[in-house]
Amino acid sequence: MRIVALGADRLEPLQRFFAKLPEGDLTFIKEDVDPDSVASWPRDRGRRWLALDDDGGVIGIVAVLPLSGWSDHVGELRLVVSPDHRGQGIGRALARHALFQAVEMGLAKVVVEIVAQQESAAAMFTALGFEGEALLRDQIRDRTGQPRDLLMLAHHVQDTWSAMSSVGLDHELGSAADTESESR
Repeated sequence: MRIVALGADRLEPLQRFFAKLPEGDLTFIKEDVDPDSVASWPRDRGRRWLALDDDGGVIGIVAVLPLSGWSDHVGELRLVVSPDHRGQGIGRALARHALFQAVEMGLAKVVVEIVAQQESAAAMFTALGFEGEALLRDQIRDRTGQPRDLLMLAHHVQDTWSAMSSVGLDHELGSAADTESESR
């Protein structure tokens, strides 16, 4: 696997990725994934990266979308991995990549919203340093109309980065992230 920035040249493989996702996964994607919406992504304020398999097919996507106004120091992380590739560390690699990029973007905090029942996703994000901030009961509905609880997790990246920098780990971790993105 390798991680690459989303560019206009990768829109068609990304559309194929979304077309293969099961209906249940599409329910919880916050953005429209129709061709016109996806085509605008390389030009918007957010940054997105794709996980590609050896054949160049998209197997995951992560985004860091900066908020605006009084929350412009906060970015929202959005992550989707193909069901066929879950449990292989792809989501973790994408989330780590997004956290490093959030620091590069100057963000102080990154939040992620997940369906509360997605225990493996919650465990992965907490292992990466995210902490629970809110549980919103019946906040979203799945495609059948069933209400679901939404869990908001947050990572204060500037605090973590400052602590790593003070002991000299920031350079090592940055190098490891670059190597990981290119070698996987």
